[in-house]
Amino acid sequence: MLQLNFEPFPEFESERLIFTRTVSSDFPEVIRLRSDPETMKFIPRPYILTEQDALDHIANIDEKINALEGINWAIRIKNSTKLIGLAGHYRIQPEHFRAEIGYMLLPEYHGNGFMTEALQRLVTYGFEEMKLHSIEAVIDPRNDASEKVLIKNGFVKEAHFKENEYYNGEFIDSVVYSILNK
Repeated sequence: MLQLNFEPFPEFESERLIFTRTVSSDFPEVIRLRSDPETMKFIPRPYILTEQDALDHIANIDEKINALEGINWAIRIKNSTKLIGLAGHYRIQPEHFRAEIGYMLLPEYHGNGFMTEALQRLVTYGFEEMKLHSIEAVIDPRNDASEKVLIKNGFVKEAHFKENEYYNGEFIDSVVYSILNK
């Protein structure tokens, strides 16, 4: 079984990005991320609309880190303190050496390769530091941009579940992509 330890919190960088802990002063960008209809279009989660909602979300991220159930980073461009996205490993299954990866980016940063770069760095962290055997991503099959990022990073389609989730009055499909540490 995996032996996880997120203390001290692991911060690192990639070519253009830095990955830090999400802090309470990030709340304006968290609101922008989680209230933007385009960003949330394929994410079946409630919008975050208020400062308190955002602070509660950040506190929930911290609770998951402290309980070793997940780890989430604020994505920032080097030489900037502004959060441009969130990404991390969720639903960690230590007994199976597996975790789900999730990610989101403010719309004005789409199309610049930032998420491909971030995902590559987080997969490396998951395999080399967390010692995961596999990482999965669960996406809406209509999310072409997310699918492209996953494929660029070596993920392969594992499954397509038909109407397996019910959210906001409709049944939606889920597609699972994964990558193995080989």
